[in-house]
Amino acid sequence: MKGNQQNLDLSRRNLLKFGALALGTGAVTTSIAANLATPQPAAAQNNITPDEALQKLMEGNKRFVDQKRQNPNQNTARLTEVARGQNPFAAILSCADSRVPTEIVFDQGLGDLFVVREAGNIATAEETGSLEFGTAVLGAKVLMVIGHEACGAVQAALQGSAVPGQIGSILAAIKPALANVTGEGDKRLENAIKANVMLQMQRLQASPVIQQLVKDGKLKVVGAYYDLDTGVISLIS
Repeated sequence: MKGNQQNLDLSRRNLLKFGALALGTGAVTTSIAANLATPQPAAAQNNITPDEALQKLMEGNKRFVDQKRQNPNQNTARLTEVARGQNPFAAILSCADSRVPTEIVFDQGLGDLFVVREAGNIATAEETGSLEFGTAVLGAKVLMVIGHEACGAVQAALQGSAVPGQIGSILAAIKPALANVTGEGDKRLENAIKANVMLQMQRLQASPVIQQLVKDGKLKVVGAYYDLDTGVISLIS
């Protein structure tokens, strides 16, 4: 009898825990849904236009290239500030390649960039959802898709070789971009990388959330190419 009572008490406690979890999840879902329906970007650095946000990114890259980095927003005060909430001015979809550290090459700091990194900078459902959140909810004003020189994922997709595990799913997301790629050798690869950037931009712009932000003048979507040798990021769209 005592054992049955203990089991009953445990069941009640588990039910209470589950109920609290469900309520918490519901509150988070409601909050996100409300923000998506009526985006409420934080003030501060989000009180800029999409063009100003893009200019801020490109000026940061120029400082990086010219070896005049300011390393902004990287102190303890900024750490404490963004612990209370984030309001990035830009959202980035870039490759996971270790040679393209986004905050460094744009000379930005904590809370400045909402970054999604994926091999081949592909915009699958999860990446698109993340960037919808970064733009519609957090208020990023520019969304940049960055391809980079000598991208291994794009090169593998061009070669069409068999690959192990889930790597093939990445290549499959890139292959549609390669149908009309021209050139030879390194130039062909560069053209393929840029074509892939354009394809992923198209996929992001097919999002109703992102479409509406662009239509309302709250967001600019751009593509870019990163040169590994110089650190220069060039706009391609």
